[in-house]
Order: sequence, then C-alpha cells, then structure tokens
Amino acid sequence: MDIVITGASQGIGAAIARTFASEPPGDAPTRIALAARSADSLNAVADTVRKTGAEALVCPTDVTDDEDVDHLAERVLGDWGAPDVLVNNAGMFRYAPLDELTIDGFRDQIDVNLTGAFAVTQAFLPAMRERKTGHLFFMASVASIQAYPGNAGYCAAKHGLRGFARVVREETKDEGIRVTTVLPGATRTPTWEGTELPDERFMAAEDVAQAVVDATGLSSRTVVEELLLRPQEGDV
Repeated sequence: MDIVITGASQGIGAAIARTFASEPPGDAPTRIALAARSADSLNAVADTVRKTGAEALVCPTDVTDDEDVDHLAERVLGDWGAPDVLVNNAGMFRYAPLDELTIDGFRDQIDVNLTGAFAVTQAFLPAMRERKTGHLFFMASVASIQAYPGNAGYCAAKHGLRGFARVVREETKDEGIRVTTVLPGATRTPTWEGTELPDERFMAAEDVAQAVVDATGLSSRTVVEELLLRPQEGDV
C-alpha cells in the first residue's frame, strides 16, 4: 500500500504514519511518503516507520507553496504511481478573538488548512481517478461543525474543508474513489502544549490514527464518509 500524508512531522500525522507502518503488509510492502515543512522532524518519523519494515519517503513540503506541492506529486507519482491513500492532514491553529485577528492571520489559516488541502488533492486526484481506486482523507475538526469563540480563522477554514471534502466525494463516488472526512475533538498534540488540563481530557493521537487506518480496511463497497471523534468526557 502506498500512502501520502501531509503534516506528517508530528501529532496526528506522525501517528497515522506509525499506525499504517505497524499494520501487517498486504500483497505489496507499505510505502509512506511523509510531507511537512520540517525535514528534521520528518526524518525522525521516517526512522520510526522504517524500523517496522515499511518504506518511508521524506518529502519536505509547504502545502501553501505551489512549487513544493508540484514537486511532492512529481516525486511520488514518478516513483510509485498513484497512491492508495492520501491523507490531507497539514493544518494550523492560532487562537485570536475577532478584534485581535488580522487579515493576514485569517488568510494564513485558510491557506494552510483549506487551500493547501485543495492543492494537494488536485495534484494527486487525476492519477487516482485514472486508476479508478484510492482513498482520500481530509483532517477536519469538530470546529467544522461547531463554532468556538476566538477561532474565526480556524473554524472558517475547517468548515470550508468539510464542504470541499463533500464535493470531492460527490464528484468521485462513481469512479472508485473513497473520501472520508475526519472530525476529531481535542487531541493531545503539540497544539495543546502549555495547557494545564490532564491528558485524560484529551484523545490520544494514536486513537485518531487507528480510526483512519481502520476506515481503509473496509471493502470497496463501503465508505466511511465522516468520522466524528471526541474525548470521552466531551469537548474541552
């Protein structure tokens, strides 16, 4: 299985890479392309992936840079062909009340969380459609279905990402492509560094990752369109 994961250097993206790598291989070896801005962090994740016997391709990529995205696609498609799984996980969160949120701050969150996913999807989807198989994941959020004060940029981006994923689903469902939108609640990742809340109030990144991997294991007759995950005690 060939997998591409953006935002793979830490948090949920890294957990997804580790979880896919730890699954028993199918008819072909597991190969994972790891994309994010930090090459050093990607190399650390790649080392973990390789220890399981899976292959890791380190692809430093800024999803807001069109040339970076083109290079990522050219490298993966050139070496492996169309991926079996594409996980649009690259994201950004910045808390700011409306009277403190700047235009640039708003645009940054739209660019990373929404436009970046569009660019990456557009780069890989034609090859997946030509092969008539593949599974796309969009890492949305509970902020895709709920408003949170101080999160105008993030909520707008994640609402938009959910809408975009729904369009991709409708346009490709007759072509053998599966589309899943993941909507996690508070997950213990670097985003929450500095919080005084105990770990028990957060989901583990590994739990979100396992849900993603499990969704790929269904037969081609079935797709999980949306995965809503929350901490057992509810939202933080």
